[in-house]
Amino acid sequence: MTPKPFNFPAKRRTGLLLLTAAVAATAAAAQASNTHELSSLSTGKLGAEVHGLVRTARAVSAVASTVADYEFSLRGLRKDSDQYRHLISEVHLRSAKRLLKLCEVNKGFYVKAGQFVAAQRVIPKEYSSTLSALQDQVAPLPFKVIKGVLKDNLGPDFTEMFESLDEEPIAAASIAQVHHAVLKSDQEVAIKVQYPWVQQQMTFDTRTMYFLSKTIAWLYPQYRFEWLPLAFADSMAAELDFIHEARNSERAAKNLRNNKLIRVPHVFWDLTSRQVLTMQFYTGRKIDDLDFLNQLGVEPEKVDLSQFTTMVAKSLIELFAEMIFVHGYIHGDPHPGNILVSPEGSNGFSLVLLDHAVYRELDEEFRKDFCQLWEALILKDLNKTLRLGERFGAGKYSRYLPIIFTGTPVESKHAFGISTAEKETMRNELKSLLFDDLSSFMETLPPDFIAIMRIDGMIRSIIRKMGVSRVTRLLTYTKYAVYGLLCSKLDVESSRSPMKFYFAVEAAFLSFIATLKYVLILIKVLLGSIDSTPWRRKVNNVLNYMYSKITSEFWGIVVHPVFLLLWIRLNVLF
Repeated sequence: MTPKPFNFPAKRRTGLLLLTAAVAATAAAAQASNTHELSSLSTGKLGAEVHGLVRTARAVSAVASTVADYEFSLRGLRKDSDQYRHLISEVHLRSAKRLLKLCEVNKGFYVKAGQFVAAQRVIPKEYSSTLSALQDQVAPLPFKVIKGVLKDNLGPDFTEMFESLDEEPIAAASIAQVHHAVLKSDQEVAIKVQYPWVQQQMTFDTRTMYFLSKTIAWLYPQYRFEWLPLAFADSMAAELDFIHEARNSERAAKNLRNNKLIRVPHVFWDLTSRQVLTMQFYTGRKIDDLDFLNQLGVEPEKVDLSQFTTMVAKSLIELFAEMIFVHGYIHGDPHPGNILVSPEGSNGFSLVLLDHAVYRELDEEFRKDFCQLWEALILKDLNKTLRLGERFGAGKYSRYLPIIFTGTPVESKHAFGISTAEKETMRNELKSLLFDDLSSFMETLPPDFIAIMRIDGMIRSIIRKMGVSRVTRLLTYTKYAVYGLLCSKLDVESSRSPMKFYFAVEAAFLSFIATLKYVLILIKVLLGSIDSTPWRRKVNNVLNYMYSKITSEFWGIVVHPVFLLLWIRLNVLF
């Protein structure tokens, strides 16, 4: 196909000239300063501004090159043509690599921004896969700088609060570094100390990102990601407030208190401020460190190494299933560095959950609807899936929800897998969708839904690396979806009410009902994968009847009043 003759529209030509001029102006500032000057001035106001101009020069240059790449490479091509699909994938990949290099050179908040973009499900896969390689690791600051922050936040005599404080950090990232210390009580702690100029740098860099995004939106009205810089700025504002992070940590610890395999570090409030966070210290390694898992002290005669890895992965899946389906309060950044495997625990290990800066709290009605959606996906109930999809705003794209979450189309005859023919049909159907279609689909979904998709994607990535079957995830999510629909708020009620025994008994009973319903779902799923026979249809009819009776509405109406009457009668008698 011969491309049509192309000329830049006046608006875009002007925009490109402005971007080019900005590159030239800011590059002059970058050329005028050298690396030694920047490092020596980096802690001062002037040095921060000069360094900011240099970072801006690089950013403007990268964006201008990307805009020109899209314009020249795709000019005159029809969006529904095979040539367009092939070329746009190549341009996406080149542009993603260009942004990756920008983030790696600019460091700091650009690395954070790259990671934030990579985690969004609304962007082309070339960007997410390329930018996901970014590592938030930097060279640590000298202790004298950290000492100044500690003095400003904990007082001039802060050293008297510690038996020892290691000057060498155990970790360093773009906004803070962590030091190991021991309190006078011999309690080991980890002290997270924010860099002194981080707030100023964040303001400068996020304004640059916002300006560039607005410029692209002005040039291209079809550009759909103008909201990204603002969302990133909001996320960073929460991450820079360590008091906010400490409160999130305590709430998560309260929600997960009955999970014996999960550790959430205790917060020491007298040693915590907006810039300093002191928490209980745990030893451990990243959850995807397979060599460490293989070496962990587990008795080989009792547990096979592959079984042990599966146990660890299942604990991770259960952790986030509980957060999503039961509590509706979800850790927003579950990358492997924030989930440690510790050798301490009843089963030879425990999971330590770190970095509680960003959490997502689901709307209660949304949480219940999502529990129902998961049941419908597993049971391949097309009508219910479409109905709930409409409620979530997915519209005509609701039929793709099973593919997104379970990897199988709703029409599949297989319980959890997919046949070669079904896979080919699904591939052809998805191929017919343009990126604009996918963007429209994502934009119609509520933020809670997109957040779950992103977080679930990160969990799937970890368990895939650990070699654990996706069936483990599907079944675990199903179990917690059933439980979350029946028993969602009982734990909260029991912790606040003097009627603890009443709520404990009611919770145990509803837990039994939830288990019964889960078993029925499993039987229905297994029967659904067997060829249709008269006996199977009869059994299925019985199961459908039983399943229809075990609903959250039914047990919510019946069980609570019955238990309450029994409780009142017992109190009257005794």
